[in-house]
Amino acid sequence: MNGTHNDLSRQANPFLPEPARIVRTYPLTEDVNFFQVRVADMDKALAFRYQTGQFAMISILGAGEAPFSISSTPSRPGLLEFCIRKAGTVTNALFNLKENDLVGLRGPYGNGFPMDKMEGKDILIVMGGLGAAPLRSVLLYCLDNRDRFGRVILLHGAKRPGDMLFREELLALKQRDDLECHITVDGDDTGEWKENVGVVTTLFPKLGNIDPANTFGLVCGPPIMYKFVLQEFLNLDIPRDQILMTLERRMKCGVGKCGHCAIDYIYTCLEGPVFSYWDVIHMRELI
Repeated sequence: MNGTHNDLSRQANPFLPEPARIVRTYPLTEDVNFFQVRVADMDKALAFRYQTGQFAMISILGAGEAPFSISSTPSRPGLLEFCIRKAGTVTNALFNLKENDLVGLRGPYGNGFPMDKMEGKDILIVMGGLGAAPLRSVLLYCLDNRDRFGRVILLHGAKRPGDMLFREELLALKQRDDLECHITVDGDDTGEWKENVGVVTTLFPKLGNIDPANTFGLVCGPPIMYKFVLQEFLNLDIPRDQILMTLERRMKCGVGKCGHCAIDYIYTCLEGPVFSYWDVIHMRELI
């Protein structure tokens, strides 16, 4: 199985979740909440190892189980962070929980981003909507290990100011000297937005000169966004094997047994959710 796995995914029964406690939760937008979760057993919490881009399965007794991208960075062990949109039975139950309540947790699963291969390179991150969830992990990892990477550039788009995930966090990041952060909204319904207005691709002219051979381009967002962002990456001559995206299917088991996320011979929970441009052009139904 691809990816980094710890004791939680190597136990005799891979479907048995570990009790985890909600440490903190608060709303990011009208329908998206932020959750900080810690495995109840502190030793296991500190031993929980994952890669940027991986996901975990969260379960609630009586409601079911669902996969969620890990939004925290492995460079800050102990706490796991999730950015979750209310969209069904499991997420509705999650939104009704309070701090100190227990959930089930198993994982991590998936392949994650190749951060070792990306060291020494410039990192261009393009996120839109809920795509901020997995790519926030990459961004924080790069900032925590700033000397290991070249330029770190973030382009983030949302429909409206009120829909932008981690908006205050992003506005604070814009003040950093070691990060190039550009944010935009499709339209401003507040009259108070002082940043760019337009789709996320309107931010590309702000990049200046890009060294394509030395750049990794990462993207995650709504399906319609991929077509245009990937074309921008190609216009910049970023090598196709250095164009990476995280794609999600409705994972059920996380361990390649149920076939629910299968596309031809690819199990997204094992081979993904991180794919390269080469993967996509050979299997276009991935997006």
